[in-house]
Amino acid sequence: MAQTEGRVARLRALMEERGYDAVAIRCNADLRWLTGAERVLDDETAHVAFVTQDGLWLHTDSRYYHAFLDRLGDDSPWQVDMDRVSAERFVARLAAENRCRVVAVEDTASVGFVDGLEAGLLESSAACLLPRLHGDLQALRMVKDDEELALLRRAQEITDDAFEHICGFIKPGMTEQEVRAELENYMLSHGADAVSFGSIIATGANGANPHAQPGPTVIREGDLIVMDFGAGYCDYHADMTRTVAVGEPSEKQKAVYEVVRKAHEDAAAAVRPDVKGADVHAVAADVIGEAGYGDYFGHGVGHGVGIEIHESPSFSPHWGKPVPAGSVVTIEPGIYLPGEFGIRLEDTGVVTEEGYVPFTRLGHELRTVG
Repeated sequence: MAQTEGRVARLRALMEERGYDAVAIRCNADLRWLTGAERVLDDETAHVAFVTQDGLWLHTDSRYYHAFLDRLGDDSPWQVDMDRVSAERFVARLAAENRCRVVAVEDTASVGFVDGLEAGLLESSAACLLPRLHGDLQALRMVKDDEELALLRRAQEITDDAFEHICGFIKPGMTEQEVRAELENYMLSHGADAVSFGSIIATGANGANPHAQPGPTVIREGDLIVMDFGAGYCDYHADMTRTVAVGEPSEKQKAVYEVVRKAHEDAAAAVRPDVKGADVHAVAADVIGEAGYGDYFGHGVGHGVGIEIHESPSFSPHWGKPVPAGSVVTIEPGIYLPGEFGIRLEDTGVVTEEGYVPFTRLGHELRTVG
């Protein structure tokens, strides 16, 4: 529980700084981070936490109650209940009982939740301000602790193994969907408890669509295949892209690949604590632009990864803020030539005092398969 105690302490320090008596949390990713309860939360918005300087409450329902008790353990400071009241009434009751005057609410909470909370406070004759947190918990989650880094590294180990496996599996004549099924089955049967997202397997011209969906397209000799995938482990995610050649690549394919590789490695070399995300993006974009492919690279060069597959911070032209040490961010430049092929090269790594340290043990060479 030491890691989660540190996370609660960081939140309470923020509350004291802002003058919040309490915080109400509904976002499942924030709840997972704050409680440390692994493999309990899913896509349902069925929970709410209420945090004060001296109390931790968690309201859920019968579908999750016993799983929370099991994961949190007997010595947990969290008071968990499954009373048959709404999340709004639960928070309103605790706010009144604790004489709270300022209860901050996540900006991701629904309008219905806030309206219900206001109604519950009115019923309790409680006067209470409800300011928004405006992404404050997401900002706290940017800097990963040792436990989080260990989970992310394990997710990447499984992902690395899956890449080695799939390179030996792919043969001309298979479909994208067949490759996806084999890749995801391998991850799930070799340590993953989820996949990070629907794997992208895009062959030939489909690779020019950065988020192409796998389908019936047949893999052919001479294709490049963009494979973007990752294993999920205890609610944390790996995210990696490798582009492989089916047979001997053409001179053009090799040349474009080397541009992407240089863009990736130059961007990684530019990473240091508190570098601006936009500056890292610019390094990769400049390499691609100088090679004449600037019109064929349209997305940010990286995004944060953790409990969510896309979270703060990012290496993008829109992130002009510093990226702190301890942040986990992808680097994934690409070039996408419509009607021909696409190439993307992605690692996930941590920003350290020494620079960018990828989790993967795989290199950046263009692999051939088939």
